[in-house]
Formats: sequence, C-alpha cells, structure tokens
Amino acid sequence: MTTEPEGPQGSDPRRNGWDDPDGPGHPMDPNTLEAEDRAEGGGMGGSRRDRRRAKRSARKRARKAKPWWRRAIPTWRMALAGLMALIVAGVVAFITMYALVQVPDPNAAAIAQSNVYYYADGKTELGRTGQTNRISVPIDQIAVTMQRAAVSAEDRTFYSNQGVSISGTVRAAWDTLTGKGLQGGSTITQQYVKNYYLTQDQTLTRKAKEFFISLKVDQTESKDEIMAGYLNTSYFGRGAYGVQAAAQSYYGVSAADLDVPQSAYLAALLQAPSAYDVGTATPAGKAAAVARWNYVLDGMVKLGWVAQSDRAAMAFPKTLPPGTGNGNVGQAGYLIDIAAHYLDDNGIVDPAALNAGGWKITTTFVKKDQDALAAAVQSELKDKLPKTTTAKDVRAAAGSVDPATGRLLAAYGGPDYSVQQFNDALRTDYQVGSTFKAFDLAAGLQNHATTQDGVPITPSTIYDGTSERQVQGLPAGMSFNPQNEDQVDYGPISLRYAMEKSVNSVYAQEGADAGLDNVRKAAIAAGLPADTPGMEAVPAITLGSATPNVIQMAGAYATLASHGQQITPWVVQTLFHNGNAQTLPDHKAVAAFSRSTADTVTSVLESVISPGGTGYLALDLNRPAAGKTGTSDGNRSAWFVGYTPQLVTAVGLFGENSTTHHQESLATAAGIARVNGGSYPTQIWTTYMDQALGGQPVLSFDLQVPQDTSGQSTATASPSATASGSASATATPSGSPSGTGTPTASPTQTPSTGGPTAPTTTPAPPTVPATPPRSGSPRPGAVPSASGQVVP
Repeated sequence: MTTEPEGPQGSDPRRNGWDDPDGPGHPMDPNTLEAEDRAEGGGMGGSRRDRRRAKRSARKRARKAKPWWRRAIPTWRMALAGLMALIVAGVVAFITMYALVQVPDPNAAAIAQSNVYYYADGKTELGRTGQTNRISVPIDQIAVTMQRAAVSAEDRTFYSNQGVSISGTVRAAWDTLTGKGLQGGSTITQQYVKNYYLTQDQTLTRKAKEFFISLKVDQTESKDEIMAGYLNTSYFGRGAYGVQAAAQSYYGVSAADLDVPQSAYLAALLQAPSAYDVGTATPAGKAAAVARWNYVLDGMVKLGWVAQSDRAAMAFPKTLPPGTGNGNVGQAGYLIDIAAHYLDDNGIVDPAALNAGGWKITTTFVKKDQDALAAAVQSELKDKLPKTTTAKDVRAAAGSVDPATGRLLAAYGGPDYSVQQFNDALRTDYQVGSTFKAFDLAAGLQNHATTQDGVPITPSTIYDGTSERQVQGLPAGMSFNPQNEDQVDYGPISLRYAMEKSVNSVYAQEGADAGLDNVRKAAIAAGLPADTPGMEAVPAITLGSATPNVIQMAGAYATLASHGQQITPWVVQTLFHNGNAQTLPDHKAVAAFSRSTADTVTSVLESVISPGGTGYLALDLNRPAAGKTGTSDGNRSAWFVGYTPQLVTAVGLFGENSTTHHQESLATAAGIARVNGGSYPTQIWTTYMDQALGGQPVLSFDLQVPQDTSGQSTATASPSATASGSASATATPSGSPSGTGTPTASPTQTPSTGGPTAPTTTPAPPTVPATPPRSGSPRPGAVPSASGQVVP
C-alpha cells in the first residue's frame, strides 16, 4: 500500500494548509504579494486613505473569522459611535422640542376666580359668587413667611434652579410607565406650569410639555411672578383655590397677614389638601399633617429663615371649622343680587363679565343696619303672624337710604336666599298705594297749581272728602270716583288733614288739579324710573297704581328728606378687577323740587305720624319723623315709607300664593280682617329705625315752609261718622261737582282686578284721640278680626 507523505509535522497536509494557494506550501513571489497589497490599498506606495481602507477590510475579515456569539458583541468603536449618535439625536430632539413647544395661554380653570363682596367697611366679607373660590393677589399681598414656607415644603432649590428637576422628571416618567401615576419630584415652577398652563392629566405627553414650558417660563418670568402664580393656582382644600382663599378659609385672615406657623400649615396642605385638613381628617391624617408641618418648619430653619429658638416655641396653629360654601345664605344673597343688578343697570359691569370672576366689590351696606333690619322683620312680622300654612304667603321687603349721600345702607329681600332666590326688594309688581300721594302734593305745589275754583294749592286748601265723588277736570274721556276706605265721608277737609287720614277722594281730585302728567313728572323727578309699571298719566296714578320697588321708593322719599335734592340710590363704593381699580359713576345731587315744595310736603307728612294719623305707631321712635302709609286694592300690598333727617326707609308687604305665585290678599294670608300700611309695615319701620339711629343725635327737620297763601282756613268740621253723606264745613270745598262738570266717559284705566287700580288706604277715624294708643289698645276706627285682633 502506498502511503502519502506527511507534512513537516507528520500530519495531513490538507489540514495544515499545504493545498491552500496562500498557505505555506505555496509561497508567493514578493512582486506578486506587493501587487496584491497595492490592489487592496496596502503595501509600499499606498495612500493614507488606502491604508485606512485596508485596515478596515482587515478588521472585517478578522471579525468574520470569529464565532457568531463573539461577533454579536459590539466593539468599543461601535459602542462609542452609537453613544455619540444617541447624544446628537437627543440634542437635536431637545432643540426641536424646545422650539416647537410654546407657552400656551392660561387654562380657564386656572384664572377662574370668585367675586368677593364686602360690607361698607371694606373688610367684612358679605359673600362670594362663582364656581371657583379663588381670589388672585399679587406677590406683595402674600406674606413672605408664606412664600418661604412653600419653598421649604415643595422645592428648596427654587431660587437657584433653572425651573426643572431632571431627576424628578425622570422619576415621574418612570412612575407613569410603571402604572404608579405622576408622583412628586416637580419643582415649584413645574407645578405652576401644570396648574396655570396645562392640565392635571396623568400622561407622558403632558409631563414632557411641562418640562419644556417650565424651562421657558423660568427664562421669561421672575421668581416672584412664578411664586405668585403658583400660590394663586394651588389647591388648599375646603374648596379654596389660591392662598388668599385658603388664608380666609382656615384662619379668617388675608394672605398678607399669615404668620409663620399658619404659613407652614398651609404649605403642608399643598401635598395632601383633603387628607391634611385637621378639621375633618382622621387621627392618622391629623398626625401626618402635624408631621408635615414640622417638616416645613425644620426646613425653614435649615434655610436660615427661622431661628431655632423661635421654631422651638411654635405651636400648631388652630384652624377655623370648615365652612359651608360661599356663605350666600340669609340676607347676603339678596344684597349681592342688588349689587349685581346695580352694576348691570348702570352699564358698569355686564353679567357675562361679572360671571367671569375676579371682581372685588365693596358695597354701601352697613352690617349693623343690615342685621337690625332683618331682626325687625323677624320680630315685628314673622314672630307675630299666626302659625298657619298661609302665613308664609306674606312676603316682606325693605330698603334704607342715607338721604345725604344716596347710599343704600340696608335692604331686606326675603327670608333666606338659600331657600328663596327671588329678591322681593327688587320686585316691581305690587302697587304702592297711598304712599304715592306725596307726589300728588309735590306736583301741585311745584307747579303752583290751583283748584277747580282757582284757589292755590297749599296744605290748608279745602277739598271735599266725600267718598266716591266724581273727580272734576280730568282729560276728556276719563272719569274717576274712588271710594274712601270703609266708605267714610269726610266732607270739607284740608289737604293736610286728608294726608293724615289718607283720604282717597281728596287726593284723586288734587292730583287732577295738579295735572296727571305733572304728577307723573313729579314722581320721576323724585327718583322713580320713567318706565315704572303702572305709572301712566291716568287718574289711578294719583292713588298709587304704580309699582316701583322698595329701594326706589326709599330713594324718592329721600329727595323730600334732602329738601328737593335727588340722588338715585347706589350700592357700590369701590370696584376692583384683578387688582385694578375700576371707574364708578358720580353721585351728584340734582334739584328735583324747590326747597319750599319739598319742605312743605315733609311738613304735611309729619302729620301722618301723629296721634290721629295713619302712621301713629311710628311715634314710638321718639324722634321727629315724616312718612306715609299705603294699602293697595284688594289688600294685596301694604306699605310704610318714612324718614328722619338722617335716614329714609321703605317697607312693603306683599301677598303672594306660595304655590301659584299669584297675588293674593294679605288679610287672607295673615288670617285677619285687613293688613294696612299702618300695621306691620310701620312697626317694622319703627323697630328698625330705632336701632339704626341709635347713638345718633335727635334732629328736627330744618324746614323752610312758605306762608300759606291759599286764602282758605282749615276746615273746622269733623268728617261724618257714617258711611254716607258729608258734614257741613265753614269753608267751601274745592272741586265740588257741578251740574255740568261731571265727566261721564269711562276712564282710560279703571279699577279692576287685572290692572292698576285705585288703591284703598287706612280708614279715617271719626274723632282724633288726644294721645296715641299703644300696643294692646285699639286705635279708633281700627277693624278687629274675627279673633278680636286689631288691624291698624
């Protein structure tokens, strides 16, 4: 057997490369090797680029020769190249995102604020409106201690960082990816951006936007601006958004007045507002709140803002009990409603702008007076009405005005705004009755009117007080013959006496003598709006067919109290929007009547509050006062409007079915024979005025009344004691019906159930008592109810 020769090692030459053309068994010619190197870019005479190419080729061949698992591991060159590419891509992405992500407009929820109303002192809060309980304040109205406490609690590098925390952002992103939600770690700037510009969405997209916007905000806004924005948009629990609302909710103070312990607690609330509210928290929650409070204080010590000795002496601050909302209960809601209507009616702030929030409104309401008015309604009406299901149909309203300035000092709009939102102080659907007679007289005096017989109209002018007598001198096509209350015939009486007894037949004629249009103009001059319902120039206007509200009536009588100078009642003293003062209208007096006219009317109205007058119960005020009672047709309303030199108040009672909301008789609702203006309304007025004027000097009216030039003397005859006929008098009454002067045409506006009608008034007694009767003693002419109760 022939055996192939083995190689130098005695092994198979194929296994040792002897048959490989490039192997040791086939040495190449040096010239051939050099040529091959040059072909691959190596060898002698190759360029540098060629040599690099050759090296790369050699490395590739060497890598291919390695096992697969080894080839899977990148070389250090590959790793470095990949890292560099990643860094470059990251930088490019960062620059792109920074350029693309713009700082958006604030979100609506972040800028939504409540409107805050204050009493006249500008400090006592009346109430708030709006869905968001927030009052944004500038940084200089936030205590420095509060600012520092927030830094200690939330971001101790706030004043040195660039607005973001890389580690916190990464941690928050990881928590989101792992399903833990967006946890802490954000800077104050990032929290501000989230609250003010973005939303509370738990997404990576929102977190990325927050990061880039925070960088930009830190470059464009100062640290003070960021801190103010953060504290104004953060939630502190109890429905309080922003530090101002929180300071008031927890401590009843302004954000500017927070001390260190209080600031530390509010800062502690930022982490868990509801859980850390010690007013409602569980024992564990309270313990956690105290621990967080200590953490904040300790941080303030470390940051050098609180001395250790002061820190050791601090005790946990006691908070107010949790509130019950904006507090618009009781009378507060009605007063806020009046202020809002004033702003809208005068073109100052429309409802849409007001509802947007951010308004600080200081009203003219005086809390002492407001409380006194509500108490008077309670004691003189609510407590005295029978406890029946219909008694709630008796509704009350009132307005009290300073005649010197026109300020509305108090108002009563209903029993409780949380129960009844309809504001009775603003309603204009109930007749004012005989309170309108003051304008009848003013029209006659101001226009130097005369009777049908040419006698000048003065308080002493004699008129015929016969019930249902036809009014003379009306425009063509009109007739009017109103009855006196209880059909009492008074015969010839003076205008003063007719005002005292509220005689309808007299003032219907006097108003016609003055001119129906002049009566309307006199009411408008006094302050009633020209578009007041029921105030058309028809015969019924003279007896109060008009339906102004109680505030308007108080303002009109204030014109008489201020000697003819008219100022429309106003409600808002100062107005700020987002910290900026707003312009309010001036309140200049306008001459409505001559002083002699106004003072003469006041002199006559003083007679109403006299022992024999319909307003005799107001004598209990023990001050000089003037006023007028009024009761409308069907006893649907009863009024008393009266004043002293310092204060004017109108009180109205209205009968309204609580189910159908139709007007109904006050007598039916109260369960008595009749409710006149001289009863409950006068008693409410007297009790309130006594409290409101307490401590003020007792002043008499400074009246300049001209000498009576009527040429007539006051009637000496007493009115008839019967319901028919009339007593004789020494003077001839003005406006006596004649055979040719009685109008026969139907009136433009006749007394009827469906429209403005001639109101009735308090009945006149046949005799005048020497002293006024007091509680428990029936007034002469009073009508007892079935139960024996007397209706003044």
